[in-house]
Amino acid sequence: MPDHTNSLPGPDTITRVTLENGITVLVYENFAAQSVVLAGSLTAGSQHEAPEKSGLASMTASALMRGTFTRDFDTIHASLEDIGAELDIGAGVHTAGFNGKALAEDLPVLVNLLADVLREPAFPADQVERLRGEIITGLRYRQQDTRFRANRAFRHALYPPNHPYHYSVRGTLQTVPEIAVADLADFHRRHYGPAGMIVVIVGAVRAGEAVDIVRARLGDWRNPGQSMPPPLPEVPPLEETRRVNVAIPGKTQSDIVLGVPGPSRLADDYRPALLANSVLGQFGMMGRIGEEVREKRGLAYYAYSALEGGHGPGPWSVIAGVNPANVQLAVDSIVGEIRRITSEPVSDEDLADNKSYFTGHLPLQLESNEGIAASILNIETYDLGLDYLLTVRDKINALTKEDLLAAARHYLNPDTFVLAVAGPDAEG
Repeated sequence: MPDHTNSLPGPDTITRVTLENGITVLVYENFAAQSVVLAGSLTAGSQHEAPEKSGLASMTASALMRGTFTRDFDTIHASLEDIGAELDIGAGVHTAGFNGKALAEDLPVLVNLLADVLREPAFPADQVERLRGEIITGLRYRQQDTRFRANRAFRHALYPPNHPYHYSVRGTLQTVPEIAVADLADFHRRHYGPAGMIVVIVGAVRAGEAVDIVRARLGDWRNPGQSMPPPLPEVPPLEETRRVNVAIPGKTQSDIVLGVPGPSRLADDYRPALLANSVLGQFGMMGRIGEEVREKRGLAYYAYSALEGGHGPGPWSVIAGVNPANVQLAVDSIVGEIRRITSEPVSDEDLADNKSYFTGHLPLQLESNEGIAASILNIETYDLGLDYLLTVRDKINALTKEDLLAAARHYLNPDTFVLAVAGPDAEG
């Protein structure tokens, strides 16, 4: 039995097998606990949707667990409850993802159920209507959420209408009511299949046995009509600052989202951008943004920066919740910190602290089977190499102040950005 207690997952301890139908299976043995975690993805995200069907991918993924041709809703959930297992499926822009957990001895039951809901969903009309009602209720609730509305307005202004990042994965109050059961079945038929599918299993199971379990239940899946995701359209560079105001009467707080298109996870300067973002608005009490805007000036209830870094140029943004009277002061303060991070190198102390944070945080992410599975899925999704966890510490430590400055300058501009404000006063 391999002992991985003193080593990070790597090429010698992660088993990677590609089945004949294209499914990639990765297994990491960990007998410290008698459970297994299942994680994975399929190329069935919202980037396949037409704008008038916004929310279709998400609704399809959520409907998979509502009934198959051999199991109804109650049977699916009773079979999980009987063994104390969990299984969830959802969709993002690029992929539909699944996560599950069970005792190791019940892994065949969990994978069997996953295979059934992925391959043979029935989309029962009564369950689809119940799901639609839940989605619409959530969307109505979010119409009064200043943070949600600011983020939606921000993405709407940042990305052109031909780009999937322009739209909400959840859909809208206009599109969700128009999605028919036949649309779900058609989306499933065209976009669910083994090509590009990833399955990660971590826990108290032999790697060969885990691969055999997946092969037995998913190895014969074929979908000759499965379409691959289209390439992402280009995002035109920002030529000027765009401000969008969303008035939500009766609110006592305004939310601000300010930012630009950032690096994809695959960009050469993604890692220095990630470290620069940590200095700007993550480390400690939310970095320089938190210190200046919230702690020193008292202009925000919360304030931080975020770097999305997925398959495409996700946002690099600053998010803050403020008193409506302080919107412009907060914006000016945020822009001041962006100007600083793009005009002068970070200090030696900032660089050392943030390197230590990232290299120290890595083992913490790998303390649970869930964390290991998520890391391995990330490695496979972005083709980072099975030695990624063994080499990333050295790559972080090799970064210089000049690397961070160059990455910040590449994406951020204190004079050109998109600003969205949602609150009681449309003018903020």
